[in-house]
Amino acid sequence: MTQAPEAILLVGGKGTRLRPLTVRTPKPMVPAAGVPFLTHQLARARAAGVEHVVMATSYLAEVFEPYFGDGSALGLHLEYVTEEEPLGTGGAIRNVAHRLHSGPDDPVLIFNGDILTGLDIPALVATHQDSGADVSLHLSRVEDPRAFGLVPTDDSGRVLAFLEKPQTPEEIVTDQINAGAYVFRRSVIDTIPTGRPVSVERETFPGLLEGGAHLQGMVDSTYWLDLGTPQAFVRGSADLVLGRAPSPAVPGRRGESLVLDGARVAADAKLSEGTVVGAGAFVGAGARVAGSTLLDGAYVAEGAVVTDSLIGVGARVGARTQVTGAVVGDGADAGADNELRHGLRLWCDAVLPDGAVRFSPDQ
Repeated sequence: MTQAPEAILLVGGKGTRLRPLTVRTPKPMVPAAGVPFLTHQLARARAAGVEHVVMATSYLAEVFEPYFGDGSALGLHLEYVTEEEPLGTGGAIRNVAHRLHSGPDDPVLIFNGDILTGLDIPALVATHQDSGADVSLHLSRVEDPRAFGLVPTDDSGRVLAFLEKPQTPEEIVTDQINAGAYVFRRSVIDTIPTGRPVSVERETFPGLLEGGAHLQGMVDSTYWLDLGTPQAFVRGSADLVLGRAPSPAVPGRRGESLVLDGARVAADAKLSEGTVVGAGAFVGAGARVAGSTLLDGAYVAEGAVVTDSLIGVGARVGARTQVTGAVVGDGADAGADNELRHGLRLWCDAVLPDGAVRFSPDQ
């Protein structure tokens, strides 16, 4: 590689599936393993040699630049371009193209802002350049591909088709899915239409294939997780803390838990399975927190049990309350002696009285 490629980071989504986590915070800025998730992506890009990143922002766009600034703290040059109206993945890429410095044949990396992955970024760039492709895609293998777009390839890795979310056994012709990271030849970006929403998955890639372009797939089945749901986000954060997912940006030693500055944890409280306790958060006597994220200022009272859950900024979990696979939004108060489980989401600033939600033994 003669020079480090530039990158575009797509961070404009509303994160609807993550609500209430994303009511006040855009999805890429929700903390994972103690820092905004986007920090992990930027740090991995920098470690792979990327120096210039253009962020395609839209929803709550105003929060990104005050936090990351010009990127110098991460060794990067960051720029920000905000969509006035949502343009989809392809439209967002085209909308920021004027900020790129690459020549027509240079590679440009594209990342989605909600994928946690151990992708070998230099290998994807090398695959792109060695194959002479117009676009190269990171492909991952999954056990159940029905929720994803399938990408069958020939023996050389050349893409044969794009199949959106197949349901029948006959439609599932491969376990390879589009994993959300790409390398574009710079000139290809300029062929994407301007001024309207465009999906790279549904329009750009199939159109290029139909027109005879060379699309190359590289299978890399290291760690990969779409952080689109609260359960997945909590799992991804825990995997970062445990060291299962790679990142140079985890602010502390990997292990069973990560306790940030200013947090207080009672001596007999138990933290395990990649739990994060945010700055200024509190975990009371006898409480047990497993595989969960407590954001800054969260409060878990004595005897509470929090498992595989996310407790928002300044939120409170009352004494002896059990939270399993649930979300307590920013500023919410789940009173004492409640049971929150099965994906329940307590909205931001909501107040749940003591003992208001209980489950019978057979539920």
